[in-house]
Amino acid sequence: MTHLPEHSIGGPRRRLRTQPRRAAAAPRLRCRDARWPAVAAALSALRATKRCSVRIIDTDCGTGTLLLCAARHARMLGFTAIEVLGIDDAEALVERARVAANGVRDPAIGLTFETRDLASALGDEADFPADIVLWHGAAGCSCDAVHAVECAGRTLIAEPAVAA
Repeated sequence: MTHLPEHSIGGPRRRLRTQPRRAAAAPRLRCRDARWPAVAAALSALRATKRCSVRIIDTDCGTGTLLLCAARHARMLGFTAIEVLGIDDAEALVERARVAANGVRDPAIGLTFETRDLASALGDEADFPADIVLWHGAAGCSCDAVHAVECAGRTLIAEPAVAA
């Protein structure tokens, strides 16, 4: 029988760590939308004020990718009540967003996607404005839609080319 110094009767010896373990890095969300840095910054600013809840509206949500990233990021920052609303006039895209939303299994995140006219959908939001409104810009929108977007939220995040 060969005696190996690193083994004992009870099995292999464990070496003591001399350095503390590194903290696991927070998962990074990958969102390719040009508005993502502004969305992440707005959520961080809200959380820095000790807010626990947030409402986000995406006025042209498409498949809901940016809105889903924002909801997950808000949860990662520590928000405990996240309400998101995606509005689009393309039924097929909204249906894809609903399918993607079904994959979110966090009770703190409420996801709603609607196929509605922008002005009528946001008319209801003026009484209780959202914290963040995501918008592509005024190109091709009626004056009523532009006014509805301006009244629908406290922070408006538009495409960088539109905001400049």
